[in-house]
Amino acid sequence: MSSERETAKAAFLSSHGYGDTRRESLGGDASTRSYERLHRADSEGGGASFIFMDQPPSMESVVCPPGASDADRIALGYNAAARLAAGSVAAFVATAAYLRERGLSAPVILAHDIEAGLAVLEDLGDGLYATLIADGQDERPLYEAAVDVQIALHAEIPPDVLTAPGGVTWPLLTYDTLALKVATDTFLEWWPKFARLPAFSPEAVAEWDVLWAPVWARGEAGATVFTHRDYHAQNLIWLPEREGPSRVGLLDFQDALRAHPAWDLTHLLQDARRDVSPETETAMLDRYLAARQDLDREAFIADYRALAASNAARILGRVFARQALLGRPQYEAYMPRTWRYLERNLRDPAMAGLKAWFDAHVPAGARR
Repeated sequence: MSSERETAKAAFLSSHGYGDTRRESLGGDASTRSYERLHRADSEGGGASFIFMDQPPSMESVVCPPGASDADRIALGYNAAARLAAGSVAAFVATAAYLRERGLSAPVILAHDIEAGLAVLEDLGDGLYATLIADGQDERPLYEAAVDVQIALHAEIPPDVLTAPGGVTWPLLTYDTLALKVATDTFLEWWPKFARLPAFSPEAVAEWDVLWAPVWARGEAGATVFTHRDYHAQNLIWLPEREGPSRVGLLDFQDALRAHPAWDLTHLLQDARRDVSPETETAMLDRYLAARQDLDREAFIADYRALAASNAARILGRVFARQALLGRPQYEAYMPRTWRYLERNLRDPAMAGLKAWFDAHVPAGARR
């Protein structure tokens, strides 16, 4: 980190009353954000803690302007094409306000500077779903509560623009065909490089486009609900002292969009970072669909499988293969699980064409 950035962070903390806190670095992820826990000691040695988020604006490409054409988005870069928020603090602040207004447990924003890319947040604690389950806690009530959050969010049509006090706004764009295509297509770019396969031929790429096109079209057609977009056990915190869906602390929601109601469920129930059993997956889908009598079960499950396959391809390419090639080999440990999810989804008879494509172009030895 540059001394200039550190000076800006110290000045921000001081100006907002956190200059006297002890700063503890927290582990990062695949993004350009970093986090610290701020500790404020009281006279007895305890004291409050807060989370300090650092998102340097210069480290990301531009976001998607509302109304931008497909050509404009592609020209602006991956964030605009895929409709990612580029870690925008405005997106985080406005989305947190939307969630909290609905009684859900997004962190309170205690201070922020959108231009500088800095914010101080409520500390929701260390009770990450992934950690608690690994330590032996029963996953069933945790997943039931996480599904209940989805049910609550999907009970209303979200606005086109999210707002927060102080005039902060952020557009809630649609997870459309282009965004889905650009994200899924990263498999074509990154997996051959990682697996040391020849680049896919123009004919194979053309067939890929034809086979995925109906999936992406269904994803856009069903885009009706607020969607976290990264809804999994590493981004959920258990808050048992709260009630109902508010027992689920929500993190990393700044990339939220309006999307198909299956989308967050695919992240939750086909979690690339931990095993979710088919039994748990089925039980949670049953719980969701029991509360959504307006949905056609067969059509919803078909969309869920198709979008989950698209998401697995995206994760294998953009997240895991790319990160491994950029010098983060820890992501290789998640690849076999993600392949298993993808192969499970491709066993759906409706996905037979895509199964045949993967069988023809990605041999078993290159799936690791």
